[in-house]
Amino acid sequence: MIELDDITIGHGRDILLRGVSCRIEAGKATALLGRNGAGKSTLLRVMSGMAKPIAGRVSVDGRDISAMRPRELARAVSLVTTERVRTPNLCCRDVVAFGRAPYTNWVGRMSDDDYAIVEQSLALVGMSAYARRTMDTMSDGECQRIMIARALAQDTRVIMLDEPTSFLDLPNRYELVSLLASTAHERGKAVLFSTHELDIALSLCDTVMLIDNPSLLCLPTREMLAEPRLARVFDTRGFDMGAYLRAFAERRRRW
Repeated sequence: MIELDDITIGHGRDILLRGVSCRIEAGKATALLGRNGAGKSTLLRVMSGMAKPIAGRVSVDGRDISAMRPRELARAVSLVTTERVRTPNLCCRDVVAFGRAPYTNWVGRMSDDDYAIVEQSLALVGMSAYARRTMDTMSDGECQRIMIARALAQDTRVIMLDEPTSFLDLPNRYELVSLLASTAHERGKAVLFSTHELDIALSLCDTVMLIDNPSLLCLPTREMLAEPRLARVFDTRGFDMGAYLRAFAERRRRW
């Protein structure tokens, strides 16, 4: 579980979120929604410990992340950024193995158990056959799966992803978010990802966080569907979201 307690974030005098609190439970997939520039990436960086809030605290299982040592934090929280790893001669298995760094000794030597976790993580995302492929020969969707495998190998209680469906076509977006949801449900992880894919988020996620600057709303998906602020932020007033999601579900069955 990861919890925000009276968090304020922003850039200089530009406040994006002020005094917001919410809790993301283990075993659930949560979508983070908001307009461009609303602060989704900034919030994820703060929640992962990569940036500091202006005020407030972030805690994992009741522990303030600012009090954690780097190795301890790396065992608690992982973040998959929007950066595309395209390094020539760097094979997929090696990228996933980087996820075991918080558990290796001071020279980075991996044990048999570490290697087994790497192979298991590749298998979970359906990428075992690509283990020896180099990252510069992979598609965007394949690279995303490898980065998710690295996060799984890191074996953190919280997994966060920034715009993981960017640059993917619709079937691959659905398949990727389905993988994230099953990871949360089957492995008991708290999975949080930012996205602009309103239909996928509302049809596949358990919880939705909505940035409506400078406030943050966190609700079960069914409740968020009826929330007026969702319609205002995404300008869907007068739009039959229920009918749209039913049509989306029908398209999904055909893929």
